[in-house]
Amino acid sequence: MSLTIRPAHAEDAALIHAFVCELAEYENLRHEVEASVDDLKAALFGENPRAFCDIAEWDGEPVGFALWFYNFSTFVGRHGIYLEDLFVRPAFRGRGIARNLMRHLARRCVSEGLGRFEWWVLNWNEPAIRFYRSIGAAPMSAWTVQRVSGEALKILAES
Repeated sequence: MSLTIRPAHAEDAALIHAFVCELAEYENLRHEVEASVDDLKAALFGENPRAFCDIAEWDGEPVGFALWFYNFSTFVGRHGIYLEDLFVRPAFRGRGIARNLMRHLARRCVSEGLGRFEWWVLNWNEPAIRFYRSIGAAPMSAWTVQRVSGEALKILAES
């Protein structure tokens, strides 16, 4: 059995959308997925993409993905990578696929001289939290995520 990690291509937009929906199902957040295949295709493969995706294949079969983008730390003075989504289909878990996707992105950070590799995890997702601890991730417990979206975003923009 062999694992391959490759950059996603425009032809993968429907696959990426399927992965996003499968991840949202797992997280009990399927009702929040608004993105369409076309939205993802435009964001990832349009004229000026600002987000990127890597596909994990097991013996040529797509089984997972990592969707990420560059962020920036003023404290470090360098860019980093923010991992938006990491997902491996349940039938393929336990084979080191997620670990290899994370290693792949960590290597990108090191080779590009980036300062950080960050992501969020849901508080209830104990399997993911255990996995992240096993690869050396540390929780940022002194920080609380803040978000403005939907109607609140429109109100703020118009104020």
